[in-house]
Amino acid sequence: MKLAKASAIALPAGILTLICLMIVPVPTVLLDVFFVLNIALSVAVLMASMNAAKPLDFSSFPSVLLFATLLRLALNVASTRVVLVNGHSGGAAAGHVIEAFGAFLIGGNFAVGLFVFMILMIINLIVVTKGAGRVSEVSARFTLDALPGKQMAIDADLAAGLMTADEAKARRLEVGTEADFYGSMDGASKFVKGDAIAALLILGVNIIAGFVLGMVSHGLSASEAAERYITLAVGDALVAQVPALLLSIAAAVIVTRVSDSRDLAGQIGGQFANPATWLPVAVILAAIGAIPAMPQTVFLPAAGLAFWLYKSLKQRAARAAVPVVVPPPAADPQKIALDEVSDHTLVTIELGFGLVHLVDDRRGSPLVTRITGVRKQLSQTFGFIVPQFRVRDALEMPPYDYRIVLGGVPLGQATIRSDKVLAINAGEARDNHTLVGEPTTDPSFGCPALWIDPAARDHAIAEGFLTVDASTVIATHLNQLLVERASALLGPDEVRQILEAVKEHSSGLVETVYPAPLTLAAATRLLRALLEEGVPLGHPLPILQSLSQAVQVTLDHERLVDMVRADLGALIVGRVCAPHERLPVLTLEARLEGAIVQGLHDPATGQPVIEPDLARAIGERVAAIVAERGPGAIPPALIVQPRARRALAALLRLRAPQCLVLSISELPPAQPIEVLAVIGGDPAPAPALPHPDGPFAEELAA
Repeated sequence: MKLAKASAIALPAGILTLICLMIVPVPTVLLDVFFVLNIALSVAVLMASMNAAKPLDFSSFPSVLLFATLLRLALNVASTRVVLVNGHSGGAAAGHVIEAFGAFLIGGNFAVGLFVFMILMIINLIVVTKGAGRVSEVSARFTLDALPGKQMAIDADLAAGLMTADEAKARRLEVGTEADFYGSMDGASKFVKGDAIAALLILGVNIIAGFVLGMVSHGLSASEAAERYITLAVGDALVAQVPALLLSIAAAVIVTRVSDSRDLAGQIGGQFANPATWLPVAVILAAIGAIPAMPQTVFLPAAGLAFWLYKSLKQRAARAAVPVVVPPPAADPQKIALDEVSDHTLVTIELGFGLVHLVDDRRGSPLVTRITGVRKQLSQTFGFIVPQFRVRDALEMPPYDYRIVLGGVPLGQATIRSDKVLAINAGEARDNHTLVGEPTTDPSFGCPALWIDPAARDHAIAEGFLTVDASTVIATHLNQLLVERASALLGPDEVRQILEAVKEHSSGLVETVYPAPLTLAAATRLLRALLEEGVPLGHPLPILQSLSQAVQVTLDHERLVDMVRADLGALIVGRVCAPHERLPVLTLEARLEGAIVQGLHDPATGQPVIEPDLARAIGERVAAIVAERGPGAIPPALIVQPRARRALAALLRLRAPQCLVLSISELPPAQPIEVLAVIGGDPAPAPALPHPDGPFAEELAA
């Protein structure tokens, strides 16, 4: 706490000191101390700029540059006061630092000092400062233009599961800080430019004022006034210009840096360590030194030094290319690792050894790319980030077989030909086609197919076949098996991610549900039940809003699911039918529905138990109606009483998965419907209804 308080006081105290330097007369001894501190600060800033691995490692540079500029200007004001007041008494009147710069560096000749100062001004103002300012301006513009693209890339990586939410948050903060830094550097570069101009003006004021004061106030001759005042003015200007040049170089270094794991010296040294760089240098220097008019005593040793660098770097590169074989530690035969006996991933794709090349990095890992695409597509469909898949070899399997495992349970297995292309007959191939291949069956949808050579792919397309490679076959099969098992992929970690994402924008809504009255386990169970009922989680806000209202009534799991579904009826129906279109409807005959509701019930769940023959008859009838409508028609919805919905939904999920099962409470009041058939009654359908508020809707509600 003491250190924190000291650091909090240090900056205001430093600013107050700068103000005092500008206003209060300062003794020459104290002025010398501040001049030395100014030079030390400039060197420290330059070293910090060179040692930074990336510009953001020195993100406080714009503020440091401002305070260093203010310190230098304050010293200029203080030194000007001392020079003009005491300059007539000699060089030591302005302090030993200014005297040393005026006497030793320029030999006491103020004309030479003026030229040296002008050269330093040209280097600082025209070359370093102007270049650094232009780089800062361009970097700020490009960084701001690229900001939306970087944000979208972070969101895409987060959606694909390539980074966690914390990593994405840290990356967004870094991108925002980078934009702020380059924007600040664009303005801070003007400090250095303004400081250089101010130094030139201060020098002119000191020369003119000192020359006039020396002759008018102190009775000096023109030569004496020029020798004393102009020498001190030039020494003062050089004392200030050297730190200014160091800070200009530091600003140029920090804005021209490219992010690297090394500091600037290591980055430059590593890039000049290529031996091919120094052999041409040695040859050219030797050729120039061979010219008779050239000084061979300079060029030939330089050529020899360049050739020595070439040989040394070449030998070092050869030693680095030799792999260092580190013997693996001796394995303890009695030790068994947990990874050897357990699989920590939910979905695993096992490959025979003949298919391992599909995940080889040297061949582009085509299977990994396809699987990543499947995972991203499933995540978008389900509304949560699907856990990562694992691909591993299985030596016990046939060489060209693959197997898809979910939670240790095999879902599907097939044999493929990795060196061939699968031509699938999806019903559009010609009957008398001339395509030749190895007959097989598409593992995803059971369509007849042929394994053909890749060269015959164009022929297969011309014959009406759908052609896919081996990696696409596995990825399609994986997608087809997992798209119906969304609830099995949703776990507590995924639910926590959903709740945390919603909490960033609607924290109050989440707090009404989680962690009380619903625990993470209860919320996971409820969302998995909704997924099983066909409700995606891509829009969690309406789901949580409905759940927030339902938990005020009951905490029973079954009732919560029914109440949430009733509240989300428009969302459920909207997935298959637009609000302005007629929803095809099937109903059960009243006596049949009454027999189901009032019949046997499962004592464990309390749900109706449908007799097997009746279940088969209902399933076949609904499947026949769905088949008659064709693949392009809107799938029908079976409207039943709330107590019968769960049993009939489980029945039709196996026999007619395209048919949506709704309770009468889940049917939106404004949804137009069209009754196709009454299961168990007369086959003639009821007339189409323009709106469910008619007599038939009243009968269904009754």
